[in-house]
Amino acid sequence: MTEHMSDPNDQLHPMPDDWQRALAVVAHPDDLEYGCAAAVAGWTDAGREVVYTLVTRGEAGIDTLPPAECAPLREAEQRASAAVVGVSTVEFLDHQDGTIEYGTALRRDIAAAIRRHRPELVITLNHRDTWGPAVGGHWNTPDHVAVGRATLDAAGDAGNRWIFPDLVEQGLDPWDGVRWVAVAGSTFPTHAVDATPGLERSVLSLLEHRAYIEALTDQNPEEYCRTFLTGNAEAASARFGGRPAVTFELFSR
Repeated sequence: MTEHMSDPNDQLHPMPDDWQRALAVVAHPDDLEYGCAAAVAGWTDAGREVVYTLVTRGEAGIDTLPPAECAPLREAEQRASAAVVGVSTVEFLDHQDGTIEYGTALRRDIAAAIRRHRPELVITLNHRDTWGPAVGGHWNTPDHVAVGRATLDAAGDAGNRWIFPDLVEQGLDPWDGVRWVAVAGSTFPTHAVDATPGLERSVLSLLEHRAYIEALTDQNPEEYCRTFLTGNAEAASARFGGRPAVTFELFSR
């Protein structure tokens, strides 16, 4: 399937703010920090609750560390990173990093998380084949595609008692209260959040993934985090009234 970028001249709409609970579902530790931590910081400042669900522990993410050593390290970094932006609940689904498969097993686990936390807003990361121009238009990874697509589907699964009926037997009653699914890092952004109030904390939040970043680049970690996040936020400003922004593709339900 050929994908086209959204019109760079279209103005982005403000994200809805008439909600109280959000659930963010992504594949790996660091996905939210690269994607939308500045928005999360602003939301928690406003008294909203945000929960993180990680499909893996990122155990395949550092070439110099075997998975058994890498997983607990990256889990600890993710919990510290979440705390910086006001998120206290972080859970892991323990799918295998690098080989996540889209399918009913993944949809079921994400639907269960939605039923547990009963969010109005669900957040995930780009499920499209490619990244947008802010990160060079690169090909996306299979893990991101699988988790993003499964999250979009699981938002509906969570509200249907006849899909995954074993979840009801486990005490997870249907939750049909998801009003939106917001996709961070999409090539087709439609909405945005002013990144200014949370931008500095988003830098510190990404910096908590120090072991991962030090294995990824020889650049000074703080310089790397600041350059990447500030650059992305400023790149979106032309479509959001000149304000640095975190962008989302918003799907209403």
